[in-house]
Amino acid sequence: MTQAYREIADLVAADIAAGRLRAGERLPTQRRFARDRGIAASTASRVYGELVRRGLVVGEVGRGTFVRTAEPATEALAEPARAGVDLELNFPILPGQAELLAPSLEGLLRPDALATALRPATVTGTKEAREAAATLLTRPHWSPGAEHVVFAGNGRQALAAAVATLVGPGERLGVEALTYPVMKGIAGRLGVTLVPLAMDDHGVEPTAVRAAGVRAVYLQPTVHNPLGITMPEHRRAELAAVLADLDLVAIEDMVNGFLEPAVTPLAALAPDHTILVDSLTKRLAPGLTAGFLVAPRRLVGGLSSAVRSGGWTAPAFALAAATRWIADGAVATIVRAKLDDAQARQRLAAERLAGLTVKVNPRAYHLWWSLPAPWRAETFVGAAARRGIAVTPAAAFTVGPGQAPNAVRLALASPPIEILDQALETLVELARSTPDDTDHE
Repeated sequence: MTQAYREIADLVAADIAAGRLRAGERLPTQRRFARDRGIAASTASRVYGELVRRGLVVGEVGRGTFVRTAEPATEALAEPARAGVDLELNFPILPGQAELLAPSLEGLLRPDALATALRPATVTGTKEAREAAATLLTRPHWSPGAEHVVFAGNGRQALAAAVATLVGPGERLGVEALTYPVMKGIAGRLGVTLVPLAMDDHGVEPTAVRAAGVRAVYLQPTVHNPLGITMPEHRRAELAAVLADLDLVAIEDMVNGFLEPAVTPLAALAPDHTILVDSLTKRLAPGLTAGFLVAPRRLVGGLSSAVRSGGWTAPAFALAAATRWIADGAVATIVRAKLDDAQARQRLAAERLAGLTVKVNPRAYHLWWSLPAPWRAETFVGAAARRGIAVTPAAAFTVGPGQAPNAVRLALASPPIEILDQALETLVELARSTPDDTDHE
């Protein structure tokens, strides 16, 4: 029977490839599919699960299973979109950044300084780099010790090192039910099984963590991607208690956390049970960045080994540049400007999307849009792409083969604000039409 369900999935896949099942078309219910094919309901369920796994179909809550209108979005979140307006990736680069950063590099390009920066890097960097990172990452009620800092090339590599340290192949990692898509790829490559954890309006539910039976958890408690939730202090305290009770370690992703500078991290409440991950990618830019891990002393050695063995060590030149930018205040200046920029973009989005069902954090660079009927996320993404706008469907963030919400995430950071304004206007006009209106475009 194992082979039978895959053979049936192959037949459906062939129908999709040949256009006999069109993009956006709804598949029959699993019960009807089983009846039409003369197979058991359990076999039909496995067929649909296999089609979801291959990225050929997507399930949407309360609506059914549909043929995808585009390639799965996980990889699209790793490279800039080919569309004219990229509302998939969030890499804010403000006008004037290069001019602000350049003076610090002039000193680094002196032969003596450059000779030092060209040497092989270590995972612990230099004393100056560790102290600069500790200063950058300091938060209300939390100041990491420089000896607890480990460097990686970027935030994604830091996350991969944390997972590799805590969770072995075949073991389980708990993640929020809607999670950062890159984590799905990291887990797949490391042979780790992701377990979705239930969420509410305050973030992941502590009872879900307690009941999950996982080796570790990965959380975004500050400016969650994609929902924008910043977990309140009482929820963080509840989670810290659960981590202590279970002797469980959390990977706290703070890459977007710079947008909420007054928030105390989970690491402050559970210092012995948290690895905090951050980077310069969003604070500054992806082209010259560094990733940071802050860990309990007992885990620093394991993290260092994971970074080295994974080939994720930060380049010495990037660390030297980052150290200078932190020390001379360039990072702080750019972050202040980005806080203002993110809020201005959210105000614009609030005006354009007024009256629609949107979940926002007014400090975030993204928002979550629950689409109006009769639109479905996959169909809307395809229609937006035909208008030159790339957005991300909920399925990219959904863990496992479960049903995806009928929603899209809009990343607001990349286009100039006047282009963003035009794109939002176009998307609102699209949402107020129907899929039938766009069928013959």
